[in-house]
Amino acid sequence: MQMPKSGSRFLALALSVTFGVALWSPACSDEASSTRAAETSEQPAVSFSHEPNVLHIEIGGRRFADYVYADQEITRPYFTHVTTPASIRVTRNHPPNEGSDLVDHAMMHPGIWMAFGDLSGNDYWRLKAKVEHEMFTGAPKGGRGKGAFGVRNYFLKSGTTDRIASEEASYTILVTPEGYLLLWDTTFAPYGEADEIVFGDQEEMGLGIRLQTRLAEQFGGALTDAEGRTGAEKIWSTQSDWVDYSGTFEGKWIGMTVMPHPANFRKSWYHARDYGFTAANPFGRAAMKAGPKSEVTVRKGETLRLRYGVLIHSADSKQETDTAAAYQRYLTTAGRE
Repeated sequence: MQMPKSGSRFLALALSVTFGVALWSPACSDEASSTRAAETSEQPAVSFSHEPNVLHIEIGGRRFADYVYADQEITRPYFTHVTTPASIRVTRNHPPNEGSDLVDHAMMHPGIWMAFGDLSGNDYWRLKAKVEHEMFTGAPKGGRGKGAFGVRNYFLKSGTTDRIASEEASYTILVTPEGYLLLWDTTFAPYGEADEIVFGDQEEMGLGIRLQTRLAEQFGGALTDAEGRTGAEKIWSTQSDWVDYSGTFEGKWIGMTVMPHPANFRKSWYHARDYGFTAANPFGRAAMKAGPKSEVTVRKGETLRLRYGVLIHSADSKQETDTAAAYQRYLTTAGRE
């Protein structure tokens, strides 16, 4: 995997070997339709249930999120209906409600997702090319305070069924003192006849979140980063260990914190907007006004690994949140390398 040296220092890329896994289908076992564990007073159980194209995730018997892996309109996987520990929906209603929600990017911003506006010339962010779910790479496993599952996806060349890239992704949901922590760990590689894949330079690259309309900055919500900058205007195009987007909704201070892993090949810039959206983007150097155009090339036999944490949190007040502690917990949990 190569990156241009012109105009910037050489950056070492995080490489990962694709791992062998046991394959699982929701139809292969009666036990796979729902995975539950007994709760304790300290940690509720993370559990899974399945219906066609959707994996439902519950914590303590209450809905946490849906992972949608096949959708006729949204041609890439995503998490939607994401809910805080206080059982308040933190992501924008999907689809957005006319009259009460901002309705921009209705299909492109379904909740939490990873996508790329330019991967070898194909646009998966704007739904012009498809990400195909092939299979779960192991039965979703629940338990007290923790649940996990993995998937294998393929990126298809626009307008065809040709696979140009593979993705092995694992997702872990943890119950922590700061909130629900979603660990996102994914590895990309060229596939089939593709000798390489190239991640281009756009604003619309990386991991994105879309919050409840009333949490948007234009309605009183707050964007904050690890350096103490506040507001979309100041945070847009900057790099930081984390960005938190929060506000008051239904009597609670709720929100999400995006935390790129420090071992990613490059620190993320933030495509932060006042309408309840932000994306952590390590690719868009020129798009973010931070230097010359970036191309990240992954050749056959190489892989690119990206990791993120997303904290879903709620508290009685802003003063009761501790984002710095949550970030340190993420590093401890995910490992620093």
